[in-house]
Amino acid sequence: MAKYGKRVLQLRKRVDPERRYDPREALALAKELASAHFDETIECHVRTGVDPRHADQMVRGSVVLPAGTGKRVRVLAFAQGEKAREAADAGADYVGADDLVQRIQGGWMDFDVAVATPDVMSSVGRLGRILGPRGLLPNPRTGTVSMDIGRLIRDVRAGRVEFRVDRTAVIHSPVGKASFSEEQLVQNLAAFLDAVVRAKPSGAKGQYIRSIALAPTMGPGVKLDVSETLGLVSAAA
Repeated sequence: MAKYGKRVLQLRKRVDPERRYDPREALALAKELASAHFDETIECHVRTGVDPRHADQMVRGSVVLPAGTGKRVRVLAFAQGEKAREAADAGADYVGADDLVQRIQGGWMDFDVAVATPDVMSSVGRLGRILGPRGLLPNPRTGTVSMDIGRLIRDVRAGRVEFRVDRTAVIHSPVGKASFSEEQLVQNLAAFLDAVVRAKPSGAKGQYIRSIALAPTMGPGVKLDVSETLGLVSAAA
């Protein structure tokens, strides 16, 4: 059985485990529960009805959060020639091709997001065993491989996040910081859920989204009313 500290136990008392909260009320509560000595991330966890063991039921995608993530992201761009200059102009922290591949093979990993142009993917592919398990390998399916490298980098800077279903059929994503206003968090939550709904795989059967919860980095989760929360998506459309 998991052991919790006194602070977390006190926070858990403020959440009704049997209740399914209205999304705005849940976001307000999640902000209050973020009592650590740093600006905690508000995370959204979506339990789906897919079976990720089947290729036609995999869920993955990306979304640009309207209010950003509140996090300074270090961007690495695999590009060469004119596209390397475009990446640098767009604000990439590291730009290169084979030289960056060699640095990563040597153990260097000081970046948060990697993007690439299609023409260098034959070299980048050699990093599959290193970057793949960390979710950092550029992939056309997640939108991190594009000839429009400048726009891609600006999107990452603006708050682009990737998501994918894990082996337990749950999707995890940040939707902002505890310091964000409630309205900023509502906008980000709506955008994220809209992307999840749009990413519904063709092989999904039965109820696609089964539960939704919010939680600050160091606090307990708050369960949301699924129908009311998905209503945010319809309202934002």
